[in-house]
Amino acid sequence: MSEVMQTVALRDGLNGAAALIETELDALLPVPEGEEHRLVEAMRYAVMGGGKRMRGFLAIETARMFSVNITCAARVAASVEMLHAYSLIHDDLPAMDDDDLRRGKPSCHKAFDEATAILAGDALQTRAFEVLAEPDTHSDAEVRCELVLALGAASGSRGMVGGQMIDIVSEGKDLAPPLITRLQALGRDLGAAFQIADDILDAEGSDATLGKTAGKDAAQGKATMVSVMGIERARMQAEHLAKQAATYLDSFGEKAALLRALAAYTVTRRN
Repeated sequence: MSEVMQTVALRDGLNGAAALIETELDALLPVPEGEEHRLVEAMRYAVMGGGKRMRGFLAIETARMFSVNITCAARVAASVEMLHAYSLIHDDLPAMDDDDLRRGKPSCHKAFDEATAILAGDALQTRAFEVLAEPDTHSDAEVRCELVLALGAASGSRGMVGGQMIDIVSEGKDLAPPLITRLQALGRDLGAAFQIADDILDAEGSDATLGKTAGKDAAQGKATMVSVMGIERARMQAEHLAKQAATYLDSFGEKAALLRALAAYTVTRRN
């Protein structure tokens, strides 16, 4: 497949996955008529109608390589996107990064209020695990348990939340197989490449281009790969990680073509 064809295929794949995930999120987060309707509206505001859905796309494409039912894959992808949205809501709060802009629109705590935003994040987190535990996600209870365990491990104190703690304490400081193993390595290196690319965009981009506040890392004195290595070396490291991530897909052949294209896109995107 030529580079142009890969780019087109990736764009179409991302758009298709985003539409599928959006439909699933809409079904999984109906607005109730009771007093909690404002909470659900805040949840939907944070998770729907925005973002690249790269995490959900990864879930769907990985599932496709193993011929997993698309409905099951879409529910898992929606769960991942809910957890991601929860992390963004809390990340934007005044006590954390204090950002008023997210995905080109007011952050959840600005569109609603701080208390509602906190509750919306909490509710999205719990709904994410609830979705994975529901029989509609998979008929095998053991598989559902493994999904819940995996998401919990990836998002807890040794995963995403732990990473946020490291992000906080680093402010103002300088910081010096089997198929499943290959997929774990892919996620690790692709995630690292994505984060470094984000750090570079934060340093070089604008509010309008990024859809969020640019230059936050430097303003807050955060230790990032850019602050430690400089932009050019950080860019080289991101490119190295993206290429390394793609090598873990060699054994999957053409089934992994879009994931390889995603690895390249991770370090060439502009927002």
